[in-house]
Amino acid sequence: MNYLILAIVIFCIGVLGLLVRRNLIVMLMSVELMLSATNITFVYFSKVWGVLDGQVAVLLNFVMAACEAAVGLAIIVQLFKLKGTVDIGNWRELKK
Repeated sequence: MNYLILAIVIFCIGVLGLLVRRNLIVMLMSVELMLSATNITFVYFSKVWGVLDGQVAVLLNFVMAACEAAVGLAIIVQLFKLKGTVDIGNWRELKK
């Protein structure tokens, strides 16, 4: 049960970081925190129910998180080269 409480706390920190912060790198780290919290939940329920499905889901989630981080960081680097900042408040004209 403590693992679920830990996962909830980590997920809430990730959501709070995603909603409050304006820096893209911090927002990307917040998404990674949320993915880690889901991984903890998958492993916990895999252990409780005695099946390996949760651990397989965690493996796939790790692959997805690595791809998300690589693509996200590449986009952030290109936007930094374009605008000189990683603050999303300065990118209003990209909506057009």
